[in-house]
Parts: sequence; structure tokens; C-alpha cells
Amino acid sequence: MIAGKRMILGITGGIAAYKGAALCSKLTQAGADVHVMMTASAAQFITPLTLQTLSRNPVLIDTFDERDPAVVTHIHQADHADLIVVAPATANSIAKLANGLADDMLSTTLLAATCPILIAPAMNVHMYEHPAVVSNIEKLAARGAMFVEPGTGQLACGYVAKGRLAEPEDIVRSIETWFAGSGRLRGKRVLVTAGGTMERLDPVRYLTNDSSGKMGFAIAEAAQRMGADVTLVAGRSTETPPAGVQVVRVASAADMLEAVVEAFPGTDVVIKAAAVADYRPAIVHKQKVKKSGEKLVLELERTTDILATLGERKEHQLLVGFAAETEQVAHYAMDKLKRKNCDLIVANDVSKEGVGFNGDTNAVDVYGPEGLEASFPLLSKREVASRLMALIADRLFQRGGDRS
Repeated sequence: MIAGKRMILGITGGIAAYKGAALCSKLTQAGADVHVMMTASAAQFITPLTLQTLSRNPVLIDTFDERDPAVVTHIHQADHADLIVVAPATANSIAKLANGLADDMLSTTLLAATCPILIAPAMNVHMYEHPAVVSNIEKLAARGAMFVEPGTGQLACGYVAKGRLAEPEDIVRSIETWFAGSGRLRGKRVLVTAGGTMERLDPVRYLTNDSSGKMGFAIAEAAQRMGADVTLVAGRSTETPPAGVQVVRVASAADMLEAVVEAFPGTDVVIKAAAVADYRPAIVHKQKVKKSGEKLVLELERTTDILATLGERKEHQLLVGFAAETEQVAHYAMDKLKRKNCDLIVANDVSKEGVGFNGDTNAVDVYGPEGLEASFPLLSKREVASRLMALIADRLFQRGGDRS
């Protein structure tokens, strides 16, 4: 998938710059045409000569070092790249790209690029979690930038925490996954649900759950990267929708049911990752319920089961459900798959650390009619989404869908 691809490898000024040499070597060995761009700070950690030797191409640092009078270098490089990889990406380089700053060869080229951009952050854990950095990453993700999540381990500053650059092998794997999936779902319509629903008790109170919507948003992003026409039906969530995705905002389970049923007939794949309330207040009060007595008893009624409804109406659609469990995961997943007429069930044990609601990671098992089809270890939700969409695409084409 990498052989013959032209890539720009951007290396910015952090201690993890030394891993850029290993990444450059692996990409070159895989047959890629690698053009390295370094910031001046990166050149303090690793020499341009090292990268030039490994890539077999000149290393570019200075915007004004124009070696070919027939072209403007940063425009020429941007126009001919199949992919730009920034690894490591410091907080400063991420901020510059997010806010459109261009003061060196790499940042200028990034602004001129129309190809996909893959960013591998590396920095101190407190920097990575700083609201400004989080906001910049979300902003770039919303524009379509892809990310390889940093790992957890010993940092140069002495902390043992999240922030170390992903290993070169993992970055290469992400690149391979992107090239393998690019355009694979072109012409297909994918419907994704995400987030939690809100069931009103009165004008100021409601019942909800811990779902952040991160998994569903990551799936929508992965499907869109594969070329699908994606509709995201989103309940309660603070996540930023990925670029190029049609977003339908809903509040309650009834709202989500209406939106999903309306879009369902023309859809090829439905991935129901939302955490929908099973019950809602039987009475919705028009005014705030006042405090009275030591106890308050609420009467709840069942909501309509959206996944079961789709299973009953399914014709050509590939239907994928989610099951968040705390015990007997395989048993409950297979039971749900059969009862609700799903093609796949994505199950996770939310009692395990790092799995399930709110966090950035997940570990899932994917079940089909014959049983366990795939098991993904603890990974970033974006990586889980990419692997899941690759599996869904395989299943879709096995059923007779073409690859055009």
C-alpha cells in the first residue's frame, strides 16, 4: 500500500525527533518516496544528513532555500504529496497548523497541502492535556486531519504518562490502513449514531448516561476517510463533528428514532454506536418539579428499541450494533445480535479500565452470526474505528457490493 507513494515527513523540535529516523527508514524500505522537512528546532536533535541518507532525498528546512528556479519548493512539494506525516508533532507545530501560521518550510507546505495529513503528537502529559492543545487537536480533526495517539510510558521530562510519540511501527501501520481504506467506500451511504440521549423530566432536569459520543464520532470520521457519504445522528455530546459529515442533532430517544428511520431506506451501512435510553419518564412536567417529602418516586416507561426496529425493517442494509456490558460479554453480544437481527455486534466490557464511556481508548470484540470475528485490544478510539470500518467494508463486499 505504501510502495510508490510520495510522502512528506515533517519532523518538529522535540526529543522524539530521533524516532523520525526510524520512521523515515521504514517508509523508505516499504518503497515510499520520502521527502523530509525539518524545523530548525528539530535539527538541534537530529542532523539533516541522517535523514537525507535514509530518505535519499534532500532535507528541506529553510523556506527561502530555493534550489530549483523552475518551481516554488513548498508549493511543488505540497502539490505532489500523497500524504504528509508530521512525527513528532510538538504542541507548537500543532498550534501553528490549527491557527494557520506559516513561518518555516514545513508549516508553509502544510498550509498549501490538499492531500491528507497524519499527525503524531509528542509532548509532556500536562502539555498534551492543556485546554489549548486539546482545542487545537479537535480543530484539526474537525478539518479532516488524522491522528496517531501518543503512547503512555517514560517521558524525557521524567514523567511516566501519556505523551510519548507512537512507535514508528504503529505510525507505519496507520499509514498502511489509510492507504488501504482510501476510497474503498466511495458511493456508499453510511449512517452512524453517537452520543447519549436526554429524556426530560421537567424543563430543568433530564435522565441521561455517561456516553461522550467519542466512539461514534470516530467511526463517522473513519467512514468518511474511506470515501463514504456519512450521516451522523448525534445525541448529547461535546465532540466536534468530523469535516465532510452531515450531522443531524437530536435530544431524546424518540428524536433519534425519527431521524434514523427517515434516513434508513437509502443507507448501505448503519452503525448504531449511540447510548440510547431504555426508559423515559412516563410524565414530562411542564413546570419544574418542586421538592416535597423525603422521597420522590418516578414512573418510567420503555422507549422504542431503535436497533430492533431497524432489524425488523432491514432489506439490503448492513446493520451493526453496539453492546456495552459488564459481564458475560460474549453471551449477551450473541443474544443481542440474534434478537435484533444484526449483522455484527461490537461489544466491550465497560467495567475494565480504559474501556467504554468518556475516555479516548477502547477495547472491543466484534461478533457475527458464526461467533467472534475480531478482537481489538486497548487502542485509541480512532484506531478502533479505523479497524472496525475496514472489517465492515470487508463484510459489505463479501455480500456482493462492488468496490467502485
